[in-house]
Amino acid sequence: MSSSQPSVSIVVPVRNEADNIAPLIDEITAALDGRWAYEIIYVNDGSTDATGERLAAIMTQRDNLRQLRHAKSGGQSAAVRSGVRAARGTIVATLDGDGQNNPTFLPDLIAAVEKGANVGLAAGQRVGRKDTGFKKLQSRVANGVRNGILKDGTRDTGCGLKAFRREVFLTMPYFDGLHRFLPALVRREGFDIAYVDVIDRPRHSGVSNYGFFDRLWIGILDLAGVWWLIRRKKATPEVTEVKA
Repeated sequence: MSSSQPSVSIVVPVRNEADNIAPLIDEITAALDGRWAYEIIYVNDGSTDATGERLAAIMTQRDNLRQLRHAKSGGQSAAVRSGVRAARGTIVATLDGDGQNNPTFLPDLIAAVEKGANVGLAAGQRVGRKDTGFKKLQSRVANGVRNGILKDGTRDTGCGLKAFRREVFLTMPYFDGLHRFLPALVRREGFDIAYVDVIDRPRHSGVSNYGFFDRLWIGILDLAGVWWLIRRKKATPEVTEVKA
């Protein structure tokens, strides 16, 4: 634990995940200690359980743990955005707060961004998913439709395990559901995507508090909007400063 300037910020959006707080923080610590100067930013997205109190208690023992709170739930994309805007690291990694995303994969994602000169995003791709067969089918159909339209080359945009350059994320147009279109939007800005296979696992406890893009009808307008943004992108002019 260190209060020095972090090079990496871990952003964890949560809503009503009180029982999952301590175990996940322990796992993040085990994965990153001694490798990077890092901070952990929990974005408490309007929780009504003891999430805030559990975080506050652990914060008295850890000087690299921060808590941001939304007065009311704004959704996962809003929580991720709040965390990234507050982050002090140049590289930001995200994971879901329910324990399904294993923090042992964080170093691979962070390293992929560090080592790739033009890599703007390292995206986790889930294998061995623990969802029901119906959810897997929904996800497969939605990902297929999205990839067919956006040509983003990504088989699984719903995985919460991602790492990216903070400055790249902040160039993205914000909308609800943004986190699920990051590969297409990062490519739109001229950056490469690195992919890391990650092993899915059951959540530690509780039930899902965020909806899934797997319900295709929710994301269909967003899909059309992102397609329009990609089509309207022009090449960025080369800029030079003229000296007197």
